[in-house]
Amino acid sequence: MSTTLPLEQMTTEEKLRIMEEIWADLARNEAAFESPAWHEAVLKERRRRRKSGEDILIDWETDKKQLRDRLT
Repeated sequence: MSTTLPLEQMTTEEKLRIMEEIWADLARNEAAFESPAWHEAVLKERRRRRKSGEDILIDWETDKKQLRDRLT
């Protein structure tokens, strides 16, 4: 199946909403796919950076709001 979206005519808010819907659908079917082999190494490095204080976590809702504020 091929789907074409009128991306040039869509607002940033519409694009983000569609991305969220796609992500939610993928998350509902997470057993249908396997993480790539390199993913474990990336997660280990991120855990290391967080424990060392090099990185901080931001609540997803807060982060989405910050992104939306920057894009609109």
